[in-house]
Amino acid sequence: MGVSISTVSRALKDNPDISESRRKAIQEYAREHRYQPNTLATTLRSSRGARSKLIGVILPQFTHYYFSCILTGIEETCSKHGYQIIVAQSGDSYEREREIIESMRQTRVCGFIVSQAKETTCYDHFHEVVKDGSPIVFFDRICTDIITNRVVVDDYTGAFTATEYLIKTGCHRICFFGAAMNLEISKNRYNGYRDALLKYKLPVDKDLFRICDNREEAEKLTPELMALENRPDGFFTINDDTALGVLYTCKRLGYNIPDDVSICGFTDGIRAKSCDPQLTTVEQRGYDVGVAAATCLIEEYEAEGEEKQKFRNRIIKTKLIVRGTTKPLTE
Repeated sequence: MGVSISTVSRALKDNPDISESRRKAIQEYAREHRYQPNTLATTLRSSRGARSKLIGVILPQFTHYYFSCILTGIEETCSKHGYQIIVAQSGDSYEREREIIESMRQTRVCGFIVSQAKETTCYDHFHEVVKDGSPIVFFDRICTDIITNRVVVDDYTGAFTATEYLIKTGCHRICFFGAAMNLEISKNRYNGYRDALLKYKLPVDKDLFRICDNREEAEKLTPELMALENRPDGFFTINDDTALGVLYTCKRLGYNIPDDVSICGFTDGIRAKSCDPQLTTVEQRGYDVGVAAATCLIEEYEAEGEEKQKFRNRIIKTKLIVRGTTKPLTE
């Protein structure tokens, strides 16, 4: 049309500095060509001056069912309150996580919602965010080095309940496949598993605890454990993918599930109901975690005065979902 970008922008906003005839011509042209303004670009421009309403979200991975549920809860809550999100994946890499934080700081997001990478043991990049005065909310994998809002599921109770159920249905040699113990999530689930064993006066055998948090590793380690003279009769795993690796391997080795071996996961994703037999697991309620995390961040960002310093640790309750990989409970 032979007009500048700034003229088009002002005309679409009905700015009286543009003549009425020119405004109408530009608006008609925009309608005919189904033009939609780039709201993200608008948000980025406004963040340089007025209060930004753009939130940075960092996940370990996009493909995990649990994290996708959390992201849905975050996005819907932010949208409802007039905020937008930029999402990035750390791939569980400390270096990648640090780069993402720096990039988002330069973009001037108003705050961060983060589940930290497995590799992260140095927290300088998070401390820089706090120095900036930007709110940060950790979820699932939290950073205990920084006092801020946190949203977690009740990992301890979920693990205790799952292990107790295995014991009550006849298991006495229960193996725990967990993640690296630098993560609070792994510590809490291990403690729940251990305390259930202690409650029922079963030995806490270090040989039955392995660092294993994915299907590939589970398929490698399970044959070794099942070859023991005093083999496990139950498995409790830190997530469903790991449990499915155990299930697949035990079936391949000729064991009947759950008569010979009982298996319990932790997530309750889609795959828990698409295997045979269906997987007993702990429901994490990822969507609710996302809603709580986004709500925490927005409340802190919009708070005034002393309210900004009132940090909360929000705990989402878990629930054991009993299916075919464990025996029924008989009273």
